[in-house]
Amino acid sequence: MRIVVLAGGIGGARFLRGLKAAAPEADITVIGNTGDDIHLFGLKVCPDLDTVMYTLGGGIDEEQGWGRSEETFQVKGELAAYGVGPEWFGLGDRDFATHIVRTQMLGAGYPLSAVTEALCARWQPGVRLLPMSDDRVETHVAVDIDGERRAVHFQEYWVRLRASVDAQAVVPVGADRAKPAPGVLEAIAEADVVLFPPSNPVVSVGTILAVPGIREAIADAGVPVVGLSPIVGDAPVRGMADKVLAAVGVESTAAAVARHYGSGLLDGWLVDTVDAASVDEVEQAGIRCRAVPLMMTDLDATAAMAREALALAEEVRG
Repeated sequence: MRIVVLAGGIGGARFLRGLKAAAPEADITVIGNTGDDIHLFGLKVCPDLDTVMYTLGGGIDEEQGWGRSEETFQVKGELAAYGVGPEWFGLGDRDFATHIVRTQMLGAGYPLSAVTEALCARWQPGVRLLPMSDDRVETHVAVDIDGERRAVHFQEYWVRLRASVDAQAVVPVGADRAKPAPGVLEAIAEADVVLFPPSNPVVSVGTILAVPGIREAIADAGVPVVGLSPIVGDAPVRGMADKVLAAVGVESTAAAVARHYGSGLLDGWLVDTVDAASVDEVEQAGIRCRAVPLMMTDLDATAAMAREALALAEEVRG
């Protein structure tokens, strides 16, 4: 079975770990969000790609879900002593090594897709990890601060501001001019199923779909497309997805997110059992829907979610 997964950061990475357990023989291609990428201290940082790579490669900080395990922050402290910021973004010493290698390779002329493949050669994540594009895309968020509207990088909105102010707009800057990375459209065309994990539908999966050609390739692939709701009980399972959903006019409900993706893209949708009442609403929108447990409490629970997604894909196909 050839599976394509559109993945953001923590939620996507943890789902992928369950998917690998549920379908150990599957050929899995992950199209990773690069809209969260940011340049810090002269280095190219790719948080979502690295979270997938570290999680599947056994190097993630399990408690926080991002960054390296057994991390130290001596370099960050030294930079702060020189007055060099930003201090709000916590790059650890081990993590710095990844960004140094990536930046050196990019400077030598290698595209991000080739750099990602080289980094994965060390971590052996057990999936093919592709950036959504080799072109620079950065998600920016429009906010009102002290009576003035300004745009900030998504990382500043998410990490420094902790989404404490309302997002007025979310813009994947550069996405409209970007091209899918090598292998992305081919993987979609050859897939047996496409999965949307419980990642942020606006700034993770949504940013990937904003790259011209990717949404169209998925819609035209002729294979089941199944998503898992990141909203449980009208609230995000993790993070602050409700803030960016509001910015694009979408309610924080499992049914509203399904309608946001739309029946022209999505064939099946899993909601949590607490949202079972929304199944009929989703199906009335032309999307087959089932209610199953969707809390990734451990590997077994996550693998069970992945099996339910694959079973719904077979149901749609049949």
